[in-house]
Amino acid sequence: MWIILAFVLAAARADGSVGCHLPRDWRQQTDACRAELAQIIVFAKVLALHKEFYNVYDNYLPVQASDTELLFSAEIELLCDQAWGSMLEVPAGSRFNVTGLGYFNCFSYSVTKDNNYYFFLRMDDNYNIIPHGVNFQDPIFPDTAENHRTFASLFQYANCTSGTQVHSYSPEWEAQEDSRLMCSAVQKALFEEEERVWTLSQKVRSLEKANDHLREKVKTMKRLLRQAQRETTKEQQTLSLKKLYESRKPQTHPDQDTTLDQRSQRPKKGPLQNAKKLDYK
Repeated sequence: MWIILAFVLAAARADGSVGCHLPRDWRQQTDACRAELAQIIVFAKVLALHKEFYNVYDNYLPVQASDTELLFSAEIELLCDQAWGSMLEVPAGSRFNVTGLGYFNCFSYSVTKDNNYYFFLRMDDNYNIIPHGVNFQDPIFPDTAENHRTFASLFQYANCTSGTQVHSYSPEWEAQEDSRLMCSAVQKALFEEEERVWTLSQKVRSLEKANDHLREKVKTMKRLLRQAQRETTKEQQTLSLKKLYESRKPQTHPDQDTTLDQRSQRPKKGPLQNAKKLDYK
């Protein structure tokens, strides 16, 4: 689990920058399932540790002098090899180096001298043997009673040195393995189903957003329609009042002679005006 913790810590840097992160579809796998995918599984003893001056995970670029204390390789002695399916073909008691150990930006692989470990290993393009971090999880397991029971129940071991207390190969184990349902295949199917469900949920979410957008458009159209109806009603009321006012206003016939009415409406001359005319004369 140290490699997962390293990913989380690297992702939460103090400066707020984006660090290492696991893939979106990542799911934790059991050690049994990951063991089925590991290229090489060995039980070995660490004899010595050596400094590394090149980062095997970064195109073998030289590292800074301050980082040389963080990178190292381990010389190990093979105590037991996987009885079937292993890509490592060396005799019992063989010694070889495991490179790519140390403390990196996004993960760490560490061992201590004179201790025994179960290793998930693989061979890189340059034929170096490095840890095989299947599913971005820790590929190195200390020789504890729990790990010993776990790996003894998963595999039969062969090519063991004398005195190594692990289960040896038996013919019945091969038949049992042929009929066993591969855990990694089951988990892969489950992960694919989860991915399919996630994809469908994303489509549903997108459709829900589109539906909400259409609802907002419908609300806007209804509001505009109500506003238009209110304006139309006001115009109709105004027109009705105008017609009513014009219907009550007195009207004259177009053939009617209005001259008499205009004469009758002229103001009459009073006595004072007649007196003025007489005095002038």
